[in-house]
Amino acid sequence: MSLFDHVVRAVNNPELQANTGQVGNILQVVNQLSSQQGLDSSTTQMLMTVVGQHVRTALNQQRSQTSQAQAESLVDRYSGTQANLDAVRSLFTPKEEAETVQDAARNTGLDAQQIQRLLPIVVPVVLQFLKLGSNQRSGAGGNNAILSAFLDADGDGDTDVGDALSVAGRFLQNL
Repeated sequence: MSLFDHVVRAVNNPELQANTGQVGNILQVVNQLSSQQGLDSSTTQMLMTVVGQHVRTALNQQRSQTSQAQAESLVDRYSGTQANLDAVRSLFTPKEEAETVQDAARNTGLDAQQIQRLLPIVVPVVLQFLKLGSNQRSGAGGNNAILSAFLDADGDGDTDVGDALSVAGRFLQNL
């Protein structure tokens, strides 16, 4: 099952945080980022994909060193649609942050300094997307299906945030 399929399931599950308004809000932030930075949609999608891959690595590391609950806690604490440098610093060491910037620059063709400025916006948005699978009731925690799919617990490799956001945009346009 693709990451987007997990999002659709979460939107249809009243016990989870996801709803079409939240998905639309995330897409609006991504579109605004694209417009404000003068990026075309394919560059923005690639940026989300590359940063998402690095976020996945960091969260998998957190999960293996501590627990799934700790990874979920990071998602809950640092997700959002506003710039948050603490989100970047909570996930990445300075070396990992630099690797993320270089990887994104190589894959998008954007300047590394521009990507460095965008990370505090992109990382919380990726985390906000993952938070869609969280339980509505505070304290009910655990078993975030979107986060689990993103961390690819079943090994199918289908965890691309950029693609999932692109499909979500087309899905919402057809509602």
